[in-house]
Amino acid sequence: MYTIKKISFVSIAALIIVSSTASAVTSVIVRNKTSDDLLKGTTDAVVVDSEGQIRLAPKTEALSFTGLLDDIWSVNTVLSDKAGTLYFGTSPAGKIIRFRDGKADLLYPKQPEPAAQPETADPAAVQQSPQPNEHVYALALDVAGRVLAGVSGEKGKLIRIANETETVFENEKVQYIFAILLDKDNNIYLATGPNGQIWQLDAFAQNPRLVCELKDKNILSMVFGADGSLFAGSDTRGIVYRIQPASGQYNVLFDSDQDEITALRVAADGFIYAAATSANVANQQLQAGASLKKAPGKPDTPASGSPAPADGGLNLKTPATDEKKNQPAQPQPQAPKAPAPKSAGFVYKISPEGFVTAIFTEPAVFYTLLDKNDKLLLGVGPKAKLFSIDPVSEQRLVVYENKTSSQITASAIDGKDVILALANPASVVRLSDALNRKGTYTSELIDAGQPARWGKIQLDADIPDGCKVLLSVRSGNVKDPNDSTFSAWTQDTAVTAPVDAACPVGRFCQYRLTFQSNDDAATPTVREIAVAQVIPNLAPRVQAVAAQKADKQKPYALLIQTRAEDDNKDALEYTIEMRKLGRSNWILIKDKLDQPKYEWDTRTVEDGRYEIRVTVSDRLGNNEVSALTASRICDPIVIDNTAPAVKNDNLTVEGTVAKLTLSVVDELSVIGKVQYTIDSDTAWKSSLPDDGVYDTTDEQVAIVVSELKKGSHVLAVSVADDLGNTAYKTWQINID
Repeated sequence: MYTIKKISFVSIAALIIVSSTASAVTSVIVRNKTSDDLLKGTTDAVVVDSEGQIRLAPKTEALSFTGLLDDIWSVNTVLSDKAGTLYFGTSPAGKIIRFRDGKADLLYPKQPEPAAQPETADPAAVQQSPQPNEHVYALALDVAGRVLAGVSGEKGKLIRIANETETVFENEKVQYIFAILLDKDNNIYLATGPNGQIWQLDAFAQNPRLVCELKDKNILSMVFGADGSLFAGSDTRGIVYRIQPASGQYNVLFDSDQDEITALRVAADGFIYAAATSANVANQQLQAGASLKKAPGKPDTPASGSPAPADGGLNLKTPATDEKKNQPAQPQPQAPKAPAPKSAGFVYKISPEGFVTAIFTEPAVFYTLLDKNDKLLLGVGPKAKLFSIDPVSEQRLVVYENKTSSQITASAIDGKDVILALANPASVVRLSDALNRKGTYTSELIDAGQPARWGKIQLDADIPDGCKVLLSVRSGNVKDPNDSTFSAWTQDTAVTAPVDAACPVGRFCQYRLTFQSNDDAATPTVREIAVAQVIPNLAPRVQAVAAQKADKQKPYALLIQTRAEDDNKDALEYTIEMRKLGRSNWILIKDKLDQPKYEWDTRTVEDGRYEIRVTVSDRLGNNEVSALTASRICDPIVIDNTAPAVKNDNLTVEGTVAKLTLSVVDELSVIGKVQYTIDSDTAWKSSLPDDGVYDTTDEQVAIVVSELKKGSHVLAVSVADDLGNTAYKTWQINID
């Protein structure tokens, strides 16, 4: 047994390095503490679970088959007897291989003794026996401990292997045997295809009886319930059947949305666990660790929480910080959304009454399902992974991943160990109940955004007696961790308190944790890694300055807007100045603004062409020595609050027709429009310039009014520039 002692490190100041000459720089603590965070790193002999915990992984050993798997692409099934002998069924060539005392030998098919060849025979001309087109998908031991094997191919058969191999069952409707199961009386049950039949033989493999013929083509899996019911999983429709073996009566317990029920298990409480999958998932792009995403919180179980601290080990804690300050804003955590049917595999928990809950999903093909120590072990592909699933605590983790083979196709319990069979290429691995004595976790690159000084690294961890966690770090300025410009890894340092990240200033930092243990049953458990970084004060960046009219009701108002950023995330202060073109001195409009926009009343200056300068300062987050500024000048703007002038006007009257010619002139803006009205009529009429287009600051306009009645009239004219500045003038007209 091992014990744990609690040590607290509560000073957040220990995490942050701050220069004495600068009162405020960006101090950020990046926390890796969820499975999403940690699965982005790389593991070697350690595992990451759904709670975001890193631990030493179980030991693994590749079994040697001395060439017997050279022509095999898949190990389909595994069988273990009480003496520790293992049996494997394969494809193609339908081999049955026995593994005992560390050695493998071929049980089936028996190789004939090579015939004696004449001394003069050409060795190259010797004919080899062709490999049969057979597959062994199912193995079992009968009441006498003899091997029963379902051989599938052009014709299915059940064989029994003792001193000799004999065929004990054949039927013209059976081409495939996918599962072999014995009941409490040692009667033998066969799940077959392609006619959906389940057969029963007695304990001596005699007296075959058709139990039932289901509507699906192939029956892939079987398991007995506590009440003696037989549960069977089919392909094509992915149905779980409940069958009464004596009568052959059956009903549908569960109709899944997947194509196949590849594996079934019955727990001690009577619940059935079904692995449902679809072959088309193999062509999808898999998301790393999709199944390890968890809903917020965890179930209220007696085993929840970390072990109570005692004497003898280390219990490290990271101090609390304002995470909103130190981390980018994150959306509220949500329960992971289940993939659409047939886009993933599912593990279902089914009550004896048929109530169903999906307890696990992963975009993968599910091949094998075991229960061990109240947990489910699920083997998948096309990335060969073994998941551990705790149905009660909802904890999930990848306990094993094979980088060479593509699928974990079968599994079996062998004492305290788990035997894993793999395909493409074929291999067999023993997953020990004991843990590795050493393993490493290497983080993804932590990006500070700018060259940063890296502070202390702290762990939230339990480190039992006899265990260690060693820390090493490095830094660089490129996104590629394989780039040769990265600094060398620092010397491994045992973590018993906050550890200085003694690496050079750099934009990127990477840490490596080495787990060590002197006990096969003990492991350090790391729940969180907090990494502090400090970016020296950087000047703000003013990316854009613009000034434009934004309110038609206030044509004199100019809205000045600024877009600025600060890599230190300092609060920014804005100063706005103006100057007339041709002048050198800047005149203050407004200072100490805390918003990047300001409405300027331009009536306070004379008309003309102006520049606007915005200066941004980070002084609110720094002292007078360290504060920095940046500025930007907007494109020249026109301030014009004066209406156009009327010049060279000439009014002539002939009979009942009056004609007014005039020049409309503006100093800065294009003439916008000229309108007129007679005798205060509210319906103003527009008049075009002589050239038909308002496009200059000087336009000639002729206004002709006809059919005037006898007497005096008033002709009113409004002239406006393109900015809306308007002037009015009137003329009196007398008609005799």
